[in-house]
Amino acid sequence: MGERRGGRLVVDGLTRSFPQPGRRPDRQVLGGVSFTAEPGEFVSVIGPSGCGKSTVFAMLAGLDSPDAGSIDFGPGTAHCAYMPQQDLLFPWRTVLDNTIVGLQVQGVPTAEARRRARELFPTFGLAGFEDARPAQLSGGMRQRAALLRTVVQDRELLLLDEPFGALDSLTRTEMQAWLQQVWQRYRWMVLMITHDIREAVYLSDRVVVLSARPATVRREVRVDLPRPRDLSIVTAPEFVALEQELLEVLHEESRRALAEQESAPGR
Repeated sequence: MGERRGGRLVVDGLTRSFPQPGRRPDRQVLGGVSFTAEPGEFVSVIGPSGCGKSTVFAMLAGLDSPDAGSIDFGPGTAHCAYMPQQDLLFPWRTVLDNTIVGLQVQGVPTAEARRRARELFPTFGLAGFEDARPAQLSGGMRQRAALLRTVVQDRELLLLDEPFGALDSLTRTEMQAWLQQVWQRYRWMVLMITHDIREAVYLSDRVVVLSARPATVRREVRVDLPRPRDLSIVTAPEFVALEQELLEVLHEESRRALAEQESAPGR
């Protein structure tokens, strides 16, 4: 992987509204979202369902544009690589050829793309499965392949949108421990959407809590727990206190979102 170049991410005052067919006014989803991420920092983004987390990620990935506000990736910082909720592996391609899709889109020759991806297979626990088909992989292995496809692009910022949401509890826990291990090795700048507060605390340096729509940053919580973090840390008093703080804020915002929904015109 390439040397980490550095470059601070600054998200400043993002707003976004979407038209509602047959209704006025437009629905405002983002109401001025601002936060930062430092080189090598792991930041999780949580918030009530439908608050606009994925909308922010779409803007960071260049798939959507804000009505107002800005995104600054910093000087010399390459654009991000985006891993969506589903692994989206092509069933007709081998695992190796699935992992090089992003590089091929960038114009990297297939032989070079395969070489770069193959080097990462041992680190991602996929050695020996280069020529397998996605249907032959477990859920956890499919997610590791999807993450390999993301990181082999050697971008400065990784966007992970609920990367383990579809996995069973045991596999999810194993993947969280594995992700922490490889992140500590490569020190990517990571933004991760999750609905799992424990996952956010376990993996992150900082947790950004979005409010109910129209979303703003309701709170930022720094996770000053030592690394590497063993899974047993989830029972430590400091961990439990952080988890409870985030849970209370999230529940408050979820109740506000429900109250606004129930009072909306047309109900």
